[in-house]
Amino acid sequence: MSDNNDKTAAVITAFAVGAVVGTAIGILFAPKAGKETREDLGEWLNDNMAKGREKLQKMGEEIKHRKEQLAQALHGKESA
Repeated sequence: MSDNNDKTAAVITAFAVGAVVGTAIGILFAPKAGKETREDLGEWLNDNMAKGREKLQKMGEEIKHRKEQLAQALHGKESA
């Protein structure tokens, strides 16, 4: 089961990296002035960094929740 999760994570990571690289290349080659392109890229980076922070926070909360569930399950087995 861990292999399947590792493969899924690798695919998602590869997709995310490809999306970021593709977007950056698209912005850099867009027919705009350099200043406008840099401003757009800066705005895009700020937006995505904020989204990334939110996702990391949610993942941290989910990990904490699952850790608590696992601890409770293990503690329940010790009592039995």
